Amino acid sequence: MLIGWVVSIWLSLWIASSSPVDAVLVLGGSIQREIAAAQLANGSPTTPILISQGSSDPCIRSVFQQAHAPVDQVWLEKCARSTFDNVCFSLPTLRSWKVHHVKLITSESHLPRAVWLAQIVLGAHRIWVEPAIVAEPGVPGNREFGWKTGLDVARSLVWAGMSQVYSPRCSNMVRLNEVDLTAWARQGFSCERRGIPRI
Repeated sequence: MLIGWVVSIWLSLWIASSSPVDAVLVLGGSIQREIAAAQLANGSPTTPILISQGSSDPCIRSVFQQAHAPVDQVWLEKCARSTFDNVCFSLPTLRSWKVHHVKLITSESHLPRAVWLAQIVLGAHRIWVEPAIVAEPGVPGNREFGWKTGLDVARSLVWAGMSQVYSPRCSNMVRLNEVDLTAWARQGFSCERRGIPRI
């Protein structure tokens, strides 16, 4: 049965790999990734975008506004506290959207850990992961270590099985088109310095 399940997943992923991208998943941690997502939204306005624990709401809305990108298909997931959480909390939403092929936006400084986590957890649910790597200016704010990658890969293998029966949904989701920039401007907010990424 286990072999049959693995073969079934492999065949599903092989088919999904040649299908069009039907969702974008942005791993939070840099406004450069959200700029890249806005650029993608301009080219494919009907493709849903899920930004997992990204920059502050008004900063993301401002990025999309400056790019003249549509916001009706963009959701912000506010529960994740780590890269592992990014993937786990995104899974229920991607499944509810019936996604088969997701474009994963992350940065080189998170490789290969972020891509492996997504490929293991989402792949176990027949979702093909296509990485889109954003160039980051300056010195990365984080460092990847072998032990950290090994731990997260081990956790993701366990979660790939557990999530077949239990996968908690984030209770704090925000639609980007509901973020009121005028109200935020009255409170005041600041955003990370921006640049134009290459992916």
